[in-house]
Amino acid sequence: MADDSLNHHKRDPIKSSVGNVAAQRRRQNAVTVGKERRESLVRAKRLCRVGTSADGEVSSDSDMMVDEEQSILEMQTSSAVEELKSAVAYHGKGAMQKRVNALRELRRLLSRFEFPPIETALKAGAIPVLVQCLAFGSPDEQLLEAAWCLTNIAAGKQEETKALLPALPLLIAHLGEKSSSPVAEQCAWALGNVAGEGEEFRNVLLSQGALPPLARMMLPNKGSTVRTAAWALSNLIKGPDPKPATELIKVDGLLDAILRHLKRADEELTTEVAWVVVYLSALSNVATSLLVKSGVLQLLVERLATSNSLQLLIP
Repeated sequence: MADDSLNHHKRDPIKSSVGNVAAQRRRQNAVTVGKERRESLVRAKRLCRVGTSADGEVSSDSDMMVDEEQSILEMQTSSAVEELKSAVAYHGKGAMQKRVNALRELRRLLSRFEFPPIETALKAGAIPVLVQCLAFGSPDEQLLEAAWCLTNIAAGKQEETKALLPALPLLIAHLGEKSSSPVAEQCAWALGNVAGEGEEFRNVLLSQGALPPLARMMLPNKGSTVRTAAWALSNLIKGPDPKPATELIKVDGLLDAILRHLKRADEELTTEVAWVVVYLSALSNVATSLLVKSGVLQLLVERLATSNSLQLLIP
């Protein structure tokens, strides 16, 4: 009987195998749902047309462009990059406003169309000068415009996103508490686009320490900031490695913040937070256990029963 009692408390190897299969199935389902989300619901990478500020100057021109219009746009983009280089090199009277104006013009060009002239901007040498504009001590307006340009470059093809690697340390650094909320949010958006490109890029961001400051951005009750941070985090932890999900759930205050945000009336915010829960529960047994103990199931059921938003109901 003593042996039976002892064996009763040992993990059944068959049950353990079943548990591993279940965990693997959750991960596969998360990948499937993630692909559906990217293709049908929300782009994994997002072009920033209006940014995080109240700037409503960006026009939503037709996405159909004839060759002549494309050629003009490319010339304007090359010219804008050269103007930015000149502005950064200039240190006379009005230097700061000159830089901001040049950045704003490049940002407008990179924001106006569904297929922005990213390749042209890169060939003209935009990345090194944009990195210069992210230097600490720069005015917030300059930082915001530079981060916005980088956000839209990161929304491009894989090789275009890869060009952002030199900018990542500064983008991550500007997520900190010393940065203004708009600047931090725009940097989070850029990093979310980078993370959306794939596992290789997620690993680079994780190795450079992007996860903790993004997680801390979810703690306050700032709707827009939380929404952007949650979206970036869902791109960052989506797998297949379960370690980032486990690290995220252990951030002090994160679990309480998830519960608090899931109760909010803002369905866009709640949707992004729900996607974080999707990947946490799919990839990490530790996160799943903590989520269940926290009472998150009741909140999810309540939202499922009361929401008419398909975007929220799916996650």
